[in-house]
Amino acid sequence: MSPIMMFLVVVVAVALLLLLVLKLKINAFIALLITAMFVGVATGMPLNGVIQSIQKGMGGTLGFVATVVGLGAIFGQMLESSGGAEALAHYLVKKFGQKRAPYAMVLSGFFIGIPVFFDVGFIILIPIVYALARDTKMSLLYYGIPLLAGLAVTHSFIPPTPGPVAVAEIIEAQLGYVIFFGFLLGIPVALLAGPVFGRYISRKIMVSPPEVFEENDSLTQNQLPNFGQVILIILIPLVLILMATVTGVLVRKEVVAEGLLPEIIGFIGHPFSALIIATLTAIWFLGIRRGFQRREILDLSTKALGPAGVIILVTGAGGALKEVLVDSGIGEMIATTLAGSSWSPVLLAWTLAALVRITQGSATVAMITAAGIMAPIIGAFELSEAHRALVVLAISSGATILSHVNDSGFWLVGKYFGMDEKQTLQSWTVMETIIAVSGLILTLIVSFFV
Repeated sequence: MSPIMMFLVVVVAVALLLLLVLKLKINAFIALLITAMFVGVATGMPLNGVIQSIQKGMGGTLGFVATVVGLGAIFGQMLESSGGAEALAHYLVKKFGQKRAPYAMVLSGFFIGIPVFFDVGFIILIPIVYALARDTKMSLLYYGIPLLAGLAVTHSFIPPTPGPVAVAEIIEAQLGYVIFFGFLLGIPVALLAGPVFGRYISRKIMVSPPEVFEENDSLTQNQLPNFGQVILIILIPLVLILMATVTGVLVRKEVVAEGLLPEIIGFIGHPFSALIIATLTAIWFLGIRRGFQRREILDLSTKALGPAGVIILVTGAGGALKEVLVDSGIGEMIATTLAGSSWSPVLLAWTLAALVRITQGSATVAMITAAGIMAPIIGAFELSEAHRALVVLAISSGATILSHVNDSGFWLVGKYFGMDEKQTLQSWTVMETIIAVSGLILTLIVSFFV
């Protein structure tokens, strides 16, 4: 098959995926599998070979992603149910004071967004935003946009949130590098899209808190977990994974000799081990020691795996699409073509994710689709581990852009802030786009130095 025909197959495959998801309302998991089958058949692969590629891609991806996302979901559920998220936010607001509360909210969102799903973190903390706006007579957006920015950045940039975990696995990037660059780039991006933009847009749009709202008073502030304990538990998996990554680099560069100690650090710093340690620590300190019954903890763990299951299956289907692209030869052909062009892999990855995101709305589907297309061609660029991590962040940034009426987050934010569609576009949509564009710019800048 000629290169032009292979390019055409990729274009038609993306169009087919969007048609299935948007027009026919078929679940993204099924749509990605159908798209993978189409690519295999259209490129002349043996029919049995298409099925084998899909099975191999699903199995290879899920072996890692299912474990990490499942453990991460239980970890986040313990933080949520114990009141740990509220404890972190209340402590930061108290320390920063009302004048600098937007910075407290962006940090609250940033750290809470690491183990807790975006929408859950938002719903847990929105009463604090209501209370601040009511007390200061400021627009809800003055405190709400920083909270949303913090949640949105870590939701897309920092493992063990499912998006970056899935993308890192599909394009074979090390999570330690993704975590490091996620923090390095995520903090300035969150500050720009949060407190800076929030201060501006709150002057343009005055949104008052609802006259009657339910505060999350299931636990009083005295009953909430200790702030230091919560932040330490959140940092456990991140620190362990980073330690293992740094040790691995030092061993490869022969700065540190191979031996038992580096092997032990590598073992406990593997995402599986790190998340098991963090999850058990959360269960003990935030659950059992705070009076949770073992049956209650079991029920919470089971509940957490529900939403995680959808993400796991969609990611597996993305891995299947990647494998078909590899086995069909399309990936190699596109890689050879792009390797000789002026396209930066970071810019290409961002553009692919942004196009899918704008068209169909789901950031997760945009990430998985872009990662699936990039995975088989990324080898031609001979990228270092650090560069692969930057490609993950480029995909994550692109998949954040221009949230509008086809994104459930758009309606969630509009509902809780009492805004109409125009106001939500002016605030939430612009904030998401600031994250996407500033994330791309910083990623491109850093890519020139690593």
